[in-house]
Amino acid sequence: MTETIQIGPIVLRFLRSKHDTAGSLDMFEMDVAWEGRMPVPHYHRNWDETVYGLRGTLMFHVDGKPMTLDPGDTLFIPRGTVHGFENRGGTLATCLCILTPGVLGPEYFREFGAVVAAGKPDPEVLREIMLRHGLVPVLP
Repeated sequence: MTETIQIGPIVLRFLRSKHDTAGSLDMFEMDVAWEGRMPVPHYHRNWDETVYGLRGTLMFHVDGKPMTLDPGDTLFIPRGTVHGFENRGGTLATCLCILTPGVLGPEYFREFGAVVAAGKPDPEVLREIMLRHGLVPVLP
């Protein structure tokens, strides 16, 4: 299964999902355009995430600490860890994300992306979508 989903300046290519792996993992590549960022910092209740830098540089914010992800770098984000990211590098950045166990599938990204694509999304609607899919938003 390969599916491409766009969320503003972020493009996800789902390579494997919980549906393909009997729930063991979700795996997707994520392209983040220059000046792209995760719209809402959050943490995961029930899964860990491992991120591998493939191209360009992303700046992750993990429990309030800045962490650079360059090509060849690996970042482990355990469940319950608040995180977000942004691209400050001036060029496209790509990473590979693996969620274990697989719990999201592309459904979350499709739903979230549709709301963002509609323009000026209501933060409360984004929050509700995130909570329904097991992500806990952390707003300033």
